[in-house]
Amino acid sequence: MKTETQDERSRELRRHMITMLEHGGRGHLASALSLVEILRVLYDHILAYRPDEPRWENRDRLILSKGHGCMALYAVLADKGFFDTSEFYKFCKSDGILGGHPEVKVPGVEASTGSLGHGLSIGIGMALHARHEKMGHKVIVICGDGECNEGSIWEAALCAGKHRLNNVTLVIDYNKMQSYASTFEVLDLEPLEDKLRSFGFEVRELDGHDVDALQKTFSGLPFSSEKPGAVICHTIKGKGFPFMENDLSWHHKNKLSEDEIASFYAILRGEN
Repeated sequence: MKTETQDERSRELRRHMITMLEHGGRGHLASALSLVEILRVLYDHILAYRPDEPRWENRDRLILSKGHGCMALYAVLADKGFFDTSEFYKFCKSDGILGGHPEVKVPGVEASTGSLGHGLSIGIGMALHARHEKMGHKVIVICGDGECNEGSIWEAALCAGKHRLNNVTLVIDYNKMQSYASTFEVLDLEPLEDKLRSFGFEVRELDGHDVDALQKTFSGLPFSSEKPGAVICHTIKGKGFPFMENDLSWHHKNKLSEDEIASFYAILRGEN
C-alpha cells in the first residue's frame, strides 16, 4: 500500500466529507474514506455522464452497493456538478436530499442501496438490458469486502459468469475490516482472486489508493470480450486520517466532539 501524502484533489474530496460529518453529526466516514480514490478516478477519467442530464440514456451506470460509504459518492457527485455543495450542510437532515444511505432521488445515484448484497444483481439486470438493446454503456458495481459475505453476491456472480457479461465490472473495496472485526475473523474471503476467476471473471488486483494504477486498470475496460470484470482494490479503512485508520470504533460515529472535528481539518491543512 502507498503511504505518501495525498494530493490536493483527494484532500478536497475528504474535506467535503468532513463538512457532511460536522453538520450531519454522524456517518460511516471510515467506510467512505477507503473509496475516495476509486470514485475519483472513475468519475474523472472513465465514466460517461452528464451532470445536467442525470438520466441520459447512454450514460455509464455506477452502483455503490456498499451504500453506507455514500459520503464519498456524494462528495464526488457534487464536485462534478450533479447538485450543489450546499447540500453537505443538510446531510442527514429532513430538509436535505443526502441521507445516510444513497437514494435514487439524489441526482447521479443509480440505485437505492445500503441493504447489503443487492447491488451486483441490480447491475447485472442493467447489463443484460444494455446487451438486449444493443447499448454500449458500462455498468460498474462497487461492493464492500464485508458485503461479500452475502450469498446474493455470489449468486449474482454466477449469473454474470454464465451470461458472459463483459459490460459489467465488480469493484471490491477490500479494506479488510467490517463492522465489528476483520474480514479474516468474520468470514475469510481468501483466496478472493481465485474465487472470482472460478466464477468466470477476468480479475485485476491493485492498490485502491494509487490513482495512477487505478486509472491504468480501469482504462482497460472491458478486460475481456466474453467475461465480466472484477477489480480487487486493496484499501485502508479510514484512509487519510491516521488516528482512525483501521480503527473499528470509527465504523459509524455520532456525537463527535469539537476537538475531533478540529483534528480532521488540521490534518487536511497538513498540520498533523
